[in-house]
Amino acid sequence: MATSKAVAFLESRKNLTGCTCGLAGLALTFTGAAGSLWPVVVVGLYGAGALIAPPERPPAPEFPDAAEQLDALRADFTTLRGYLTEVELPPAAAGRLTELDALVEALLAPGWVSDPEHLHVLARAVRQDIPEAVDTFVRTRWWTRVTPGSEPPERHLERQLSALHAEAAQIAAALHEAEEVRQRTHTRYLEDRRDL
Repeated sequence: MATSKAVAFLESRKNLTGCTCGLAGLALTFTGAAGSLWPVVVVGLYGAGALIAPPERPPAPEFPDAAEQLDALRADFTTLRGYLTEVELPPAAAGRLTELDALVEALLAPGWVSDPEHLHVLARAVRQDIPEAVDTFVRTRWWTRVTPGSEPPERHLERQLSALHAEAAQIAAALHEAEEVRQRTHTRYLEDRRDL
């Protein structure tokens, strides 16, 4: 540990700037400008250089890139699917969930989602919104058996799944639009290149 600190100091900006200024002091000594006080001049210039050097910057934190986040999200999506196969849902809600599942699976395919905002929306849907909607339905369904006459929880689940599907569909539409723009731009580039 002490060795690594010593090496870090030797490579630091303060030491390097101080050494450069100390070398300037040695140059003054060899030209005769420092006189008999040359050790004081060299040490003084080293100290001055070390004081004026910019401070060390801590390294920027490294966060996982989009590909790593997507891999983790795919693993979580697989876990979510396992949970959803164990839950008994009414046919209408199961249909909405199947549509949502297919759309999220398509969006999580490699090469599509790389925008951090889209990743955040998908991560929130997979890790929070879908499990919470289904779990709340399962818990509430039990209570409606005990207290008949209240609004059926199936309606809320269907509305929640529809809202989540609409949110995922917006991401798909944005990706589709981006690909169309990319295709038009490439076509224009090739046509302009041909005309040259």
